[in-house]
Amino acid sequence: MLTRGFSTSSTKAALVKTPIPVYGIEGRYSSALFSAAQKKKSLEVVEGDLKKLQGAMKSDAKFAQFLLDPTIKNTLKVDGLSGAGKKLGFNELTTNLLFALAENNRVGYLDAVVSSFGTLMAAHRGEVVCSVTTAKALDGAMKKDVEGAVKGFLQGKEKALISWSVDPKLIGGMVITVGDKFCDMSMSSKLKKYSDLIKGAA
Repeated sequence: MLTRGFSTSSTKAALVKTPIPVYGIEGRYSSALFSAAQKKKSLEVVEGDLKKLQGAMKSDAKFAQFLLDPTIKNTLKVDGLSGAGKKLGFNELTTNLLFALAENNRVGYLDAVVSSFGTLMAAHRGEVVCSVTTAKALDGAMKKDVEGAVKGFLQGKEKALISWSVDPKLIGGMVITVGDKFCDMSMSSKLKKYSDLIKGAA
């Protein structure tokens, strides 16, 4: 039933092309899900299901442990996911994805699959997933400056979907990703570069 309802090994001709390429095991699952959901005009519904599932796992530690525990038999996980799907009102495509992950011992990739699907949905809406990590939290004015700089990387009608985070290990500066572009302007990176140069000259 699973392989008939949802398969990551479908022929390329049968798959709807994703707006951007995604890679790895999670990319295969998210691409297949995106293709199936787009054919059935259920992209937003499936996206909502995945967000609900993530929320359930964060709010219920036992449920998350049950899903991620590799010692629990796949048949039990399928039963558990079936019950969760009915309780949360999941679309059939979402349920089939979860069954496929469980049967193939890939439940550990669930967060990565959800993230990958989110990236596809952002691209589908013309949004570019960006992340900005700074050593200290930025104030409103500085955020606007960074947003302006990020827009310089975008094309046409693309919109930046920025997530902000703080990592004191950077010491100063920031690390920015815009889609598949990466820019490390952190002080820690510069210090490491200078340290390597000094070691190389010694």
